[in-house]
This record gives sequence, C-alpha cells and structure tokens, in this order.
Amino acid sequence: MPHFGVILSIPDFQGLADRLRAAGTECVIEPYVRFEGQQGEQHTMFLLDPAGNALEFKAFADDSQVFAA
Repeated sequence: MPHFGVILSIPDFQGLADRLRAAGTECVIEPYVRFEGQQGEQHTMFLLDPAGNALEFKAFADDSQVFAA
C-alpha cells in the first residue's frame, strides 16, 4: 500500500496510539508489535488522514534495525 511513514520512539508511539484510541480514531491496521523477538522488531499502525492518504507510524526497539532485511 503506498503510504507516508513516520518513525517515532517507542514511548512516543505508545502515547500517540493511546491518544488516537481515546479520540476514537479508526485504524486500518491497529497498533501491534510486528516481528516480535526477531530482527527488525517494530511497533506499527496504519490509519488514513482526512484526505484518504495512508499514514504509517512505527517505532523500533533498536533503531539500527530500521533497514534490516
């Protein structure tokens, strides 16, 4: 899916996810941990902005894994 993305710290990601839930924001992909315990482990969520553009927010436990295969 074509999208815009932002990488946050884990605390910032969790705070954003909490604020979005509290506001009743619908996510295309709800916040979850992808590749848990593996190379590239990341927190991720997708939502649509008011114009319908897909936005991805993610956070890595290890920032050196951002471009891990």
